[in-house]
Formats: sequence, structure tokens, C-alpha cells
Amino acid sequence: MKFKIMMYASLSALCACATLPPHNTQNICQIFREKDDWYEATLAATHRWGVPIAVQMSIINQESSFIDDAEPPRPTLLGFIPWFRSSTAYGYPQAQDGTWADYQQQTGNHWADRDDFADSCDFVAWYCAISHQKLGIATTDARNLYLAYHEGHGGYRRQHYKNKKWLLNTAQKVSQRAWLYDTQLAGCRQELEDKN
Repeated sequence: MKFKIMMYASLSALCACATLPPHNTQNICQIFREKDDWYEATLAATHRWGVPIAVQMSIINQESSFIDDAEPPRPTLLGFIPWFRSSTAYGYPQAQDGTWADYQQQTGNHWADRDDFADSCDFVAWYCAISHQKLGIATTDARNLYLAYHEGHGGYRRQHYKNKKWLLNTAQKVSQRAWLYDTQLAGCRQELEDKN
């Protein structure tokens, strides 16, 4: 009995530490009301890299649905043996190990974590700013920024995405969500500014 109580206490402690995603991921004002430090994080990334809040949030929503420890699904061997994941993508931005290491080195943010929301916003905005510099994509062009984010700068330059109808559809969805977020944000920005 004592073991069971200790086990339940441990599970409760673990659950309390987990960062739950926002309840309504389709409304940026409700997201920022629920996660009151997220607005400040996205605003800081915007000031640093020039990438709008709505673009950052739409990409993160697409990549992880705002789940802090998101990972690609683990395939199974013979239908039941867990196998190795096909990618090292992790966290809010679904950044791969190598790209995350580049970010840490180039920005000096060596202690950054992919499951930290502020670090993830900064990463997404940094990557989009590089896409703007290298590829000439406008920082407000969520569709093409997402294509470059997904395919990498080389893949985008080679236009690999043109043969991926599903990816083009996804990029369009990211663009539409960014527009929606930006429209919603116009209605609650002053309220969010007053809180900070």
C-alpha cells in the first residue's frame, strides 16, 4: 500500500511539471491570455529578428501543436517492437539536433532548450530571418518561410517542395493561420501590452 501511494505521488509530481498546450490553439488572444509569458517571448523574438509574432506562432502550431516535448512518431518493427525515430526533431519548433546546435553556436544561446517556449520562438524567428537574408523571402510571407523551414534553405532553393502537394497544402494552412493570428492580435495587442 505504501508503495502505491508513493507511486501515485510520483506520477502526480510528474504531471504537475508537464507544460500543457493551450486549450484553444486557433485563437492567439486566448493563447496569450492562458500562457501569459508567451506574448513577451514572441515579442522579444520579433524585436531581435524582425519576424512577426503571428508567423512564429503559426509555424510552432504547425510543427508541434504547442506540445513542448513533441517528437516524430516512433515506428515499430514487426508491428510491435519500438524502432528508432527517423528524425531528431524535438520540442516546440521540431528543430533537428544539427540545426539547433547551429542556432546555439551562432546566437551564443548555448543553454537554449527546444522544450522552452521562449528559446523556441527565438529559434523560429532566427531561422526565418536567415531565410529572409539568404533566400529573399519577406518576413511576413508565412507560406514560403514555412517551406524553407521544412525543406531547409538548400531544399527550398532547389524547389523540392514543388513535388510535394501535401507540403504545399500545409504551407498554405500555415499562411492562413498566420493571417488569422495577425488579425486576432490586432484586437488584443493593447490588452497584452498593458499586462506586460
